[in-house]
Amino acid sequence: MEKKITVIKGDGIGPEIVTEAQKVLDKVGEKFGHKFIYTDILMGGCSIDKYGEPLTDEAVETARNSDAVLLGAIGGNTSTSPWYKLAPNLRPEAGLLKIRKELGLFANLRPAVLYDELRNACPLKDEIIGDGFDMMIMRELTGGLYFGDRKTEVVDGLETAVDTLTYNENEIRRIAKRGFDIAMKRRKKVTSVDKANVLDSSRLWRKIVNEVAEDYPEVELEHMLVDNCAMQLVRDPKQFDVILTENMFGDILSDEAAMVSGSLGMLASASLNDTKFGMYEPSHGSAPDIAGQDKANPIATILSASMLLRFSFDMDKEADAVDSAVKKVLEEGYRTGDIMSEGMKLVGCKAMGTLIADAV
Repeated sequence: MEKKITVIKGDGIGPEIVTEAQKVLDKVGEKFGHKFIYTDILMGGCSIDKYGEPLTDEAVETARNSDAVLLGAIGGNTSTSPWYKLAPNLRPEAGLLKIRKELGLFANLRPAVLYDELRNACPLKDEIIGDGFDMMIMRELTGGLYFGDRKTEVVDGLETAVDTLTYNENEIRRIAKRGFDIAMKRRKKVTSVDKANVLDSSRLWRKIVNEVAEDYPEVELEHMLVDNCAMQLVRDPKQFDVILTENMFGDILSDEAAMVSGSLGMLASASLNDTKFGMYEPSHGSAPDIAGQDKANPIATILSASMLLRFSFDMDKEADAVDSAVKKVLEEGYRTGDIMSEGMKLVGCKAMGTLIADAV
């Protein structure tokens, strides 16, 4: 089978980790008889440097005409990089918002899994971890506060900033359906997270989620306020299966879940539209402080490539092979610096990618 993948290596450690993910994909293609055709486009700071904007319309069209997108990381040091002296709509992250909107990538899937081999990296006590945890955070990605109208102006002599949080019922319904569909393939539980005691948008969110739940009688639904959910993630993460939530809450909770899992360097993510098309990226950032030093952990990007195989290409066996390869390498004691512990074998980004590719 032949598939076209748009590759966005991006900034910081992005080029390093994507290169290793491609190495693994190429091994999958070799083993299972597939051909992956890669087309590179620029997004983020590298696009600003070359084109003066974080994502060009031509780059969006290239992505649109492919079967999936594999993304590394974008952005730089917000304190020192000249990119962050630009207007907000010209900064690296604006490219990410643009591609999500243009390609209709409304559903963000972020698995948070504690690997048994990495229990020591988890900051929680053993009695809290128990037998481990495995949750999926389903975050709405193209609505809410990040896409609402915003302005900064002087009102009555005071500089005043306004950000608008808007959701309509269709936006909520489609992400809720995707969340319940995912739950049906897992442990059949959805925790819908909102702030319905304060926000009108959350009260609508809860109403529509309840309506969608009627079509999924096998799925247990609970509602949880976002502040309580943030607490429960560190108190008892095992209770969660699918966490369904809006854009900003999902942004915050998914990073918390990532840290509870031991390392952002281990967690993949997928952003899907109404079809099989998706964009796949690690949950972590561009880590400019270690860029080019062969210190980055490529596993999150490799696992993102596994999600690409599974969700966009329906290559479940191939995805299973990648997941098993990652687990095998961890079982053999290989670690990058971010997940290193006593008695393990420290390797760099390139070596980790090669080890996993060889294990496929």
